[in-house]
Amino acid sequence: MSNLTLLSLLLIHVLGATIWTGGHLILALRFLPEAWQKKDLSIIQQFEERFEILGLIALAGQVLSGLGLAWLFLPDLSSWLNYQSPMARGIEIKLGLLLLTVTLALDARLRLIPNLNSDKFNDLALHIIGITVLAVLFVVVGVGLQLGGI
Repeated sequence: MSNLTLLSLLLIHVLGATIWTGGHLILALRFLPEAWQKKDLSIIQQFEERFEILGLIALAGQVLSGLGLAWLFLPDLSSWLNYQSPMARGIEIKLGLLLLTVTLALDARLRLIPNLNSDKFNDLALHIIGITVLAVLFVVVGVGLQLGGI
C-alpha cells in the first residue's frame, strides 16, 4: 500500500465527512430549531437548496474513498465478513450506517419532500435528526477504525 494512496483516500474521506457531518449538524442545530419555532419550512428548504449538491458530492467522495480504504486495509473482500477482526467489524458497521443513511435519504426524497407541507414537519424533523445522528456515528466509527478498530 502506497503512503500517497492511503493519504489521498484518507484526506478525501475526512474532507467529505467534514462537509457531510458539519452540514447536517448546522442544519439540525441551527436551522431546524428556527424553522420549528417559526413553523417555516422555507428555512430548511433554502438551506437544502444551497447544501444538497455539495453534500451529495461529499457523501459520494466518502463512499468511494471509504471503499478504497477498506480494500487497502482488508484486500480480501471475504475478510470484511470476519466479525472477529476489529477492522472488519468497523467496515461492517460503516456499511450498515450507509445503508440506513441511503434508506432515510430515499424515503425523504421519494415520499416526504414531494408532498412536503406543514403537516409533515415532524416527519422532516425526524429525518434531519436521523441523518445527523448517522453522520456523527460515521465519524465516531471512523475515528475508532483509525485507532485500531472497533
